[in-house]
Amino acid sequence: MNNKQLVEDWIESWADVTGNVNSIQDILDWVFSIRQRTYVSIREDTMKKDDFWYYDEKNGKITNRKNSFFSIMGIRKYENGNMVSEQPIIYQPEIGYLGIICKKINGKLNLLMQAKIEPGNVNCVQISPTIQATKSNFTQVHGGKLPLYFEYFDKADDYHIIYDQIQSEQSSRFLKKRNRNIIILVDEDVPVYENYMWMTLGQVKKLMRYDNLINMDTRTVISGIPLSGFHFEEKQLEKLKEYFKDKTFFESIFSAETIDDLPLVYHQINNYKMFHNDIVEEIPLFELKQWKMDEKGLDCIEEADFCVKYYDISIEGREVNQWKQPLFKALGNALFGLLIKRTDKGMKFLVRIRAEIGSFDKMELAPSIQWEPTHKADNDDIVERFFREKYMNQQGIILDVVLSEEGGRFYQEQNRNIMLMVDDDELREVPTDYIWVSYSTLNMLVQINNCLNIQLRNLLSTFEL
Repeated sequence: MNNKQLVEDWIESWADVTGNVNSIQDILDWVFSIRQRTYVSIREDTMKKDDFWYYDEKNGKITNRKNSFFSIMGIRKYENGNMVSEQPIIYQPEIGYLGIICKKINGKLNLLMQAKIEPGNVNCVQISPTIQATKSNFTQVHGGKLPLYFEYFDKADDYHIIYDQIQSEQSSRFLKKRNRNIIILVDEDVPVYENYMWMTLGQVKKLMRYDNLINMDTRTVISGIPLSGFHFEEKQLEKLKEYFKDKTFFESIFSAETIDDLPLVYHQINNYKMFHNDIVEEIPLFELKQWKMDEKGLDCIEEADFCVKYYDISIEGREVNQWKQPLFKALGNALFGLLIKRTDKGMKFLVRIRAEIGSFDKMELAPSIQWEPTHKADNDDIVERFFREKYMNQQGIILDVVLSEEGGRFYQEQNRNIMLMVDDDELREVPTDYIWVSYSTLNMLVQINNCLNIQLRNLLSTFEL
């Protein structure tokens, strides 16, 4: 199958919100049934010296007896020689799989999705990719079973690889953490196990409108579906255009010239990397001046977006059923917002250059708005002021949904995700760290690693036709 045909198949699957294998109600009933019959217990606990997870006093980090999975260390950031922030951070240098198997069933592209249980999930079970596995999982460091469907991704060369890129995780919580986002197309019969179900792209998108149902890992993988950069004949474009309710979105994918945006985007990215003297220093946890540690975890002496707590966890149906581990616990909800406008050249999205303490290469493109719980209003920033006024007045809202971060490292962390449509004549002049770009440009950049941060990728994944 050629890539242009695949784009047509993706758009057709995106347009199908009812499904041709399972209905939306089938999927909701399936998730509810798994939640009802799965025993989950998670409670805050204390960490003892002889536990599997323990505090390594000599090196000043929280780790485990096998030096696997991840560890928690301290980190400081300096700008122009001045310390600007410090915090605990997750160090997990291994690259895991976030993968989706797709297949044409009765002429329609379907994705094989998993109802996955994670200890930190708000509602226990969320819809995740076909495979969601750390390297420790698929090398069986934990002594558990090999993840289902791992063989498809281990031998991905045998199939049609649609997307395969290593992308960043939350750089405010992880130090340079990345996962392999991959989508493969198969044409053979695929066994469907109990906690798995086929669904169209349109159904996945529709279910993203339900609070905390589609998990973060699904959203980041979906954002990478390649749509732009292909040269279609006029008849093919006319056929594709019929699927779009908003024709300016169609223009932003298929008519926008990515080359118009890229020089400015890379100019701003390279300016930051060249002229900002950011230095990040890894330090032992005991050197953190603003954080205190005891047997229950780590808390900031002052205001913070999160703390670290230890948990005793029991979950049926996992590779391992009972264990203890630390999780990062959010102290409030973040807000991620994307401003969008319709222009005579198609839809434009306002993104921002953003540096975070754990970024792999200093910075990435982020949403227009990315406010952690402790964010203080900045009325000097015209974009922030504009967004706040629009949202408070309930103007132009096309998306407002609460979605979770992944539950393997974070405890019940939820974020409000908002998209606002604005008029073409609004915000024509923005600060230099903001850039108006087409969907085509963003879709091209997501094919490259470490360009779009996970918050922006997640917001883009929610977009409907």
